[in-house]
Amino acid sequence: MKTTIKKIGKRYNRFSTIYDFVETPIEKKYFSKWRKKLLSNIKGKVLEVGVGTGKNLPYYNHNRVELTAIDISGGMLKKAEKKAEKINFKVKFKVVGSEKFTFPDNSFDYIVATFVLCSVADQQTVLSEMKRVLKKEGRILLLEHVLSKNRLMALFQWLHNPFTRSLFGFNINRDTLGTIKKSRLQIITEKNLAWRDVFKMIEMKKTKKSSTKFI
Repeated sequence: MKTTIKKIGKRYNRFSTIYDFVETPIEKKYFSKWRKKLLSNIKGKVLEVGVGTGKNLPYYNHNRVELTAIDISGGMLKKAEKKAEKINFKVKFKVVGSEKFTFPDNSFDYIVATFVLCSVADQQTVLSEMKRVLKKEGRILLLEHVLSKNRLMALFQWLHNPFTRSLFGFNINRDTLGTIKKSRLQIITEKNLAWRDVFKMIEMKKTKKSSTKFI
């Protein structure tokens, strides 16, 4: 049975109270340094899709960014609001009930999503909406875990996916790169970060053609 956005939101509402605690080890070892590298130099009008508990907030340049942050979970968003208040970062927060964005076309200089496409109900819809609200010369920045091209790693991901999906609400076996290619977004850079080719940092822009630079 297909997972709906409403069900995903309920899962993350339940998970919001312990989310930061559960992810503390991997956040300290990997994620924090990746977030800093991804976000520290961006500027202008930024949309963060799936802000969660606000783990990215400390890594933006607060004087150069006008941030709008959305999430399907009110419980997660309350955590993010407290973090923004604590670091004196003015952010426009919004709970959303759909994967269709309410923003006008060509609204943002950057769109940021970190470990979000693994949990949304419809990747193609979200990517299409990102593309729609992105300015012509804008950029989409992702941190994501994707299905490995290594057979053994991919088998591990498929076997463990029912556990991660039911318990935490995210998938570890999605062919996210394949979905990106179908969306007609150009991958500018694709950097493997950890666990062979599972964890990636991806930068994209609007175009019908595609060429990828591996780092």
